[in-house]
Order: sequence, then structure tokens, then C-alpha cells
Amino acid sequence: MSQFDNTPIMSEPAGAPNPTSGVPGPAGWVQTWIKAISQPNEQTFIDISESPYAQSKTAYLWIFIATTLTYLVSGIIQAVIAGMGIGGQNGMGAALGGSLVAVVCLSPIVGALSVLFFALGVAIVQWIAKLFGGAGTYNKLTYAVASFSVPISLVSMFLIPFSSVPYLNICTGLISIGVSFYSLFLEITAVKAVNRFGWGQAIGSVVIPFVAILVVCGCVVGIGIAILGPMIGDIFNQINQSLQGIQ
Repeated sequence: MSQFDNTPIMSEPAGAPNPTSGVPGPAGWVQTWIKAISQPNEQTFIDISESPYAQSKTAYLWIFIATTLTYLVSGIIQAVIAGMGIGGQNGMGAALGGSLVAVVCLSPIVGALSVLFFALGVAIVQWIAKLFGGAGTYNKLTYAVASFSVPISLVSMFLIPFSSVPYLNICTGLISIGVSFYSLFLEITAVKAVNRFGWGQAIGSVVIPFVAILVVCGCVVGIGIAILGPMIGDIFNQINQSLQGIQ
């Protein structure tokens, strides 16, 4: 068989044991997350998406918990670092306390918004996958994508606070870039496994939404510049004339 064969890996026969489906609840969640990031291949995501627990509501719960916890922990660490940086000023305690309260109050809101954007993003990817002839479903893809997104998010939360620290931000930046590429690879693999098609269709399903967003943003920026450009030009001309009058 050619090494460039795009034939998708088929799921195991009916009745075969699924290593990700035997343990319900949080213990099973952790097993699924570990398997998703430690065994990055199609069969892994076939097993995960075919689990009897592969439901979108479980994926939403995972995303909500992970994002809320990530924002909470990184926000607390950043607030403490900022508070310590204030020095010996009397307002340090009040500023730190206010920051912590804001982080605690905002974290569930951020978690809820992340679920909304996650659901929308996966829906778009699966819709495009269907156009390419994909055989997967929205429930299976949300579960498969969440299975690696959550552990990556939980690990990354400890890198966020140090992104503003000199020298350390270089290391965390490089690590973040590597994690982003790995996450992209896992998403493409998951889409391919769930929809049972080739790498080309999987890459297209994941990349096309990003390209579409960039095109839309570019059009919006271009229209905004076209509309506001003359106004901005007039403002700068008035400022220039005022400066020349002062001279």
C-alpha cells in the first residue's frame, strides 16, 4: 500500500471494546483527555467519537469548566503579580482585592461565551465537512474536539500569567506556538476520523472557516477605511494647519 493512501481508518467491529467508553463520570473524562493528546491518530478519535458518552452537552460542560478555571487561575496569578508590582503603596491591598473580585465574577461569563463560540465554530466545521461528503455528526465532532481542547487549555493556563514577564515571555511564546500547531493537527485528525474522509477534505473543513473569517475581516476593514479615510484625512489636515499657524 502506498504511503500516501488517504483511505480512512475504519472503526472497530461491533462489540469490540472501546477503551474510552468503560468509565463514566470525571474519571472517564480524564482518561479520554489523556488518550486524545497522548495518542494523536485517527483510531483514537474514532474510539472517542464512538463512545456512548459522546454527546455535545458533555463537550459543552468540559469547555465551560476548562475555560472558567483557566480564566480564574490565570487571572488570580496575574492579579497577584500586578499587586506585588505596586510596591509599598497603600492601595495595594484594595487594588489586589478589586482585581480578584473582578476575576471571580467574570470567569463564568467567559466560560459561557467560550461554549457559545466553541459550538458555533464546530458547527461551521462540520457543515463544511458535510459539503465534502463527511459521514460524521455534530455531536461526535464536538466531543472529539473538546477531548483535546480541554487538556490543552488546562495546561496552557499556567503559561498565560508569565507571558508578560521579561525573558520568560519568549519561552512561553514559543511553547504557545508549538501547542497551537499541535492543536491544529489534532483538530484536522479529529475531523478526518469523525467524517471518514481524506486529509484534503479534513484540512479544507478546518482551514476554510479561518480563511473566510480573514476575508470578512479584511472586507470590513477595507470598507471602514474607505468610509472613514476622507474624514481622517481632513482631521490630520486641520491638525497640520494648526501646527503651521503656531509656528
